[in-house]
Amino acid sequence: MTSPRDPEAVALVRAIVAEVVGLEDLLVDVRRDLHAHPELSWAEERTAAVLSKHLEHAGLDPRPLPRGGLVVDVGRGDGAVVALRADLDALPVEDRTGDPWASTVPGVAHACGHDVHASSLLGAGLALAAHAERLAGTVRLVFQPAEEVMPGGALMAIDAGVLDGVSRIFGLHVDPTLDVGTVGLREGPLTGAADHLDVVLTGKGGHTSRPHLTEDLTFALGKLLTELPAVLSRRLDPRAGVSVVWGMVRAGSAVNVIPATGRAGGTVRMLDAVAWAEAESLVSQTIAQIVEPYGVEPTIRYVRGVPPVVNEHRSTLLLHHAVETVLGEEGVAATTQSLGGEDFAWYCDTVPGAMARLGTRSPGGPTYDLHQGDLRVDEGAISVGARVLVAAAASALVTDR
Repeated sequence: MTSPRDPEAVALVRAIVAEVVGLEDLLVDVRRDLHAHPELSWAEERTAAVLSKHLEHAGLDPRPLPRGGLVVDVGRGDGAVVALRADLDALPVEDRTGDPWASTVPGVAHACGHDVHASSLLGAGLALAAHAERLAGTVRLVFQPAEEVMPGGALMAIDAGVLDGVSRIFGLHVDPTLDVGTVGLREGPLTGAADHLDVVLTGKGGHTSRPHLTEDLTFALGKLLTELPAVLSRRLDPRAGVSVVWGMVRAGSAVNVIPATGRAGGTVRMLDAVAWAEAESLVSQTIAQIVEPYGVEPTIRYVRGVPPVVNEHRSTLLLHHAVETVLGEEGVAATTQSLGGEDFAWYCDTVPGAMARLGTRSPGGPTYDLHQGDLRVDEGAISVGARVLVAAAASALVTDR
């Protein structure tokens, strides 16, 4: 393998990075446009059209993916193929930022920063296009829909061939706990496995004065809420970091009526892929055992979501080198594994790859949280993300050829 520090490679990376700097105003405008017009999973038509327009203007030939999103190749058509990925979808969350570019779609907002991801990848693509003939291979840009629904749009994109011939893949995710100008890196597991769980209990309802003549569904639901997490903590390796969190609980409509149906929904998350493989059958078995003494009937819908993102060794080194090239050593930040799910994991299960965390907090400013309607990002992160992506891709083409 050729070193990414080869003088010719370094000169090319610097030239492409300089192109990004000239695109900063455009990329901010695009991000604000996408933020003002968010689209939910599998419905990112306008988002894809906006991105496609800019890519075509640069002389590129974006191709639609079967269920939304785009894929476009930049380069000479020979040599290695390295992929860069961004996700496009927004969340069913009300925008509470109050910014001039706040969402114009009621109840929908880019509360996870995918507008930043898409704008950064667009910037990377436009900068790479300006030097396409000098690339040591091809960079494939994957603008992917539906990251926010399980098991994620990545599987559709992979089935559509976006990884065909690809030697490795890189991605970024915004991190509002890191200052802009820093990028969090970690080799090995970066995110957790995440599944969806929906349980409906049915039984004989009745009056609260006569619980012995009913199947006390509300009581059984309460036992389920507390005992399932407790049992799993003893049945699965504690090092797997299993976490069951309920986001929705519904039962009844009157204080003196025991209802005949109730429902609980939430997520099952863990740090370990081995535990993830065991979780579905164990969860279903445990739920049945918890509610059986109360005579209620459980209907379980368990949706396997995504495995952990596991950053491959050499891909992580290439990202580290890219961050140092763009931001200097002070731009590299340590980061820890989280329980958040991310369908970038499916790409890393298929080819070597790595994801970095892109700092979006203004230095000295407030720390926001993802999936909240008040999420704000320092828009300087868009250029940082684009520059890191092009540096990683150009360096990987040199090392993989």
